[in-house]
Amino acid sequence: MSIQRITTGSTWEDKIGYARAVVAGGWVHVSGTTGTDHATGAIPESVTDQCALALEIIGEALSRAGASFADVVRVTYVLPDRSEFEACWPLLSQTFGANPPAAMMIEAGLIDPRHKIEIEVTAYLGG
Repeated sequence: MSIQRITTGSTWEDKIGYARAVVAGGWVHVSGTTGTDHATGAIPESVTDQCALALEIIGEALSRAGASFADVVRVTYVLPDRSEFEACWPLLSQTFGANPPAAMMIEAGLIDPRHKIEIEVTAYLGG
């Protein structure tokens, strides 16, 4: 079985030593992703802007792996303040559309206190 590692230029990838996504055995495992602009390091202030940016980064990683949000079978959301999660629901519903994955939301601190949401997904490529 071959393993493909996908990186996106996040400073965290090098600092911590991980890949944005790993493709193995028909599965795409996308690491927890925050709404941080990898080119500038900027972090939007609102939870919805961070959610949108995190989904954009995840979407790019999925695409490079040959997958899309329609292939996502599991998603985990981590928020320091669970009361902010509801603001993201319309965006998440729009992103997953007719292909909703199994999901879990956890309230926990994130690596940078400016982060308001982190999203991790697992997709299945079939096979």
